[in-house]
Amino acid sequence: MTFASITGTAPSVLLIFNPTAGRRRRGLVDAVVRHVRSLGWTVDVVETAAPGDARRLAEQCDAGRYGVIAVAGGDGTINEVVNGLAARAATAPPLALVPLGTANVLAHELGLGSTASALAQAITAGREVLMHPGQASGAGRPRCFSLMAGAGFDAKVVAGVSAPLKRRWGKGAYVWRSLVEARRYRPVRYAVEIDGVTHEAASVIVTHARHYAGPYVVAPQASLGAPLLHVCLFERWGWMHALRFGAALVLGTLPRTPGYRVVAGRQVRISVLNDAGEERRQPVQIDGDDALTLPVSIGLSTEAVRLLRPASPHAARP
Repeated sequence: MTFASITGTAPSVLLIFNPTAGRRRRGLVDAVVRHVRSLGWTVDVVETAAPGDARRLAEQCDAGRYGVIAVAGGDGTINEVVNGLAARAATAPPLALVPLGTANVLAHELGLGSTASALAQAITAGREVLMHPGQASGAGRPRCFSLMAGAGFDAKVVAGVSAPLKRRWGKGAYVWRSLVEARRYRPVRYAVEIDGVTHEAASVIVTHARHYAGPYVVAPQASLGAPLLHVCLFERWGWMHALRFGAALVLGTLPRTPGYRVVAGRQVRISVLNDAGEERRQPVQIDGDDALTLPVSIGLSTEAVRLLRPASPHAARP
C-alpha cells in the first residue's frame, strides 16, 4: 500500500484508489489530483492492496483532518467505502467519486462529468445528497449498498464473472455470461415480500437508484435522496424472456415492457419459492458483486452517507 501525503492547513481530501480498477485510467486519477491541488486543496492518495482495504480506510479516516473522502475505483470499491462510512454515521466526511470501473452506475446516478476538471469541481464544490444506503441481511454480516441488490438472473450472471475475466473483457464479460446463463436457464421462482405483500418473480432487483449496469434506467421514479426502495419484478419465465428483458434494458424500453413492473416499499424479503431442480446456490449480488445467498431481508440503513454531486443545476437528479 502506498501513501502520498501533503501537510498544511488547506482543505484536505483523502483519495482511496483501487489500482486494479484504475490500471488503464491512472492518468485520469493523476489529472484529478492535479486539478484539486490547483484549487488550493491538499490531497493524500492511498492505494488499496486487498479486498476490505477501502472499507477499513473509510472507517478509520480522520474527519478532523479530511473534509472529503474520494474514491477512485469501480462500483465494488465504492460499495466498500459506503459500508465503512455508514458504520461511522455522523462522524463521516462526505464522499466524492472518481469513477474507474466497468459500469460506474453511481457516477451516472449523480450526474458526474467525465473530465478531470469536472470531477475535481465535484470534489471541492459539490452539492451534498443525503443517502440512506440499502442494507441486505442474510447469513453473516449485513451488507449496505449504495445502488442495488439483486437475485435471480442478474445475480447468477454476476456470480459467474470472475475478477480476471472482468478485467480482461470489461462489459463484454457480462454479455458473454448472460448468454451462458440464458442457455442453462431453469424456471426458478422467487417469493418477494414487499411491506408484507408477497409477489412472485423470475428475477428481482431492489434499488434506490434509477440506473443499472451504467446509463440504463430500471426504476424511473427512484432517487438516492429518498428513503424508499424500488423493487423491480421480472414476472415472466424462460430464457427468451430473460434475453428480451436484457434487450429492452439496453434500448431504454424496460419500464414499459410487459411482464416487468416496479413496486416501491421499505421492507423486502426474497426467498426461493421453487428451485425448478436447480442444484446450485441462489446468489445475491450487491452493487455488482456476488455477496450473499438467499434468503435475504432488505431495508434501509438507519445511518446516512453524504454524497457529493455536481453543483450545476443541469446535472442529472440524484
